[in-house]
Amino acid sequence: MPDSFVSPQIAELVGAVGGVMPESDRDSADVDVAEVCRVAGILEGFLGFPDLLTDGQMEADLRAYRQHVLYTAPAGGFSVVALVWLPGQQTPIHDHVSWCVVGTYVGAEEETRYRLDSVNGQATPVLVPLDVATIPAGTVTYLVPPGDIHRVRNATSGKVISIHIYGANISVLGTSIRRRYELPVRS
Repeated sequence: MPDSFVSPQIAELVGAVGGVMPESDRDSADVDVAEVCRVAGILEGFLGFPDLLTDGQMEADLRAYRQHVLYTAPAGGFSVVALVWLPGQQTPIHDHVSWCVVGTYVGAEEETRYRLDSVNGQATPVLVPLDVATIPAGTVTYLVPPGDIHRVRNATSGKVISIHIYGANISVLGTSIRRRYELPVRS
């Protein structure tokens, strides 16, 4: 369930995203990458606002990274979420139910992207790391399925906060994760 209060800046962000992406749910295959890039450009313009989130929306959880759903479009077409990470916290290796735009608000996330690879015709594929990137505050990235397998973690000594815009109803789904990959990783 979305937080009951959103800052004026989050409300403005939602309005701007709603002008690009439809408020109703649609398949990621129907999303134009240019639209996702426009959403990324919009989010980037909001990451410098010091009062973007309330204190409660920046609260962490000692056990795992914490998700705060800030907004979900009434027809479920997109959601705005804040993720809060303490040092060492990370996601599993996963892919997504929809397109995703991510902007680092505080600190720096570390993202490792992977691809699935078959090894000599074996039935069980392996994950091959493609890239490791540090995504500092003010930086925006995006993912569009398929080919969106990654792991994100806080590799810093401080709190990290990121703003995510998903093309899905996170209030209903509870998460953007479509599948977790518990496969061997080839180095």
